Amino acid sequence: MSCIPNKELVYLQNMETAMDTTQVITESQKPYRIQINDILNIRVKALDQENVQIFNPVGEENFGADGEERAYFDGFTVDLHGNIRIPVLGEINVLGYTTEEIEQLLEKKLLEEEFKETANIFVSVKLTGIRYTVNGEVGSTGTQTLYQARVNVFEALANAGDISMTGNRKDVLIIRQYPQGQQIHHVNLLDAKVMQSPYYYIQPNDIIYVKPLKQKSWGTGETGMQTIATIITALSLVTTTLLLIDRI
Repeated sequence: MSCIPNKELVYLQNMETAMDTTQVITESQKPYRIQINDILNIRVKALDQENVQIFNPVGEENFGADGEERAYFDGFTVDLHGNIRIPVLGEINVLGYTTEEIEQLLEKKLLEEEFKETANIFVSVKLTGIRYTVNGEVGSTGTQTLYQARVNVFEALANAGDISMTGNRKDVLIIRQYPQGQQIHHVNLLDAKVMQSPYYYIQPNDIIYVKPLKQKSWGTGETGMQTIATIITALSLVTTTLLLIDRI
């Protein structure tokens, strides 16, 4: 039984031997493809904005609501069949599409069914934030939403209070949703090569689980002094017990 060594706590080790990761990170971050329960922020613009107002959420002027409330009421939720319901256009399947592909799809349908080229239709589609859940050995477990285009695993954990001293940084689990179901991926945050991982950037609906180190189950201290104090306490208890037995 021992305290937690420094090498189990320092992120991104081996930086001096790691290759230039700029290109690798760009290549490993593939475009996100829409899943069920995602909420999309869709805005349609044109030369005459009144003509496209029906496609834009009426609740967008509810500035009293916070970000998540506005995203829920103003956004378009992908149902269990992968569809969203657009005024006039009806149901449109977006499951597995990127946001850029949905923009092109909606622009094409609007021009074919509702408007002419001269209307200069412009469609913007964005995810309403990245919603994820963190459990295990972190400062604050729970579900969070970050309103950013991309979030890496370090940012996600930092917003959850970071990994505690007793958390296993060497084997962090990322549970990711795919059309065929969930899959578990392992990332080592102690190694700088984690930046080359396809799971370095989290995706909406990810679950991040940080396992405890063995030291926690052993019940020893997190630092050398705490470990010594634990051992002294245990020895004192044994000595006291032996003295009491001896007196009987």
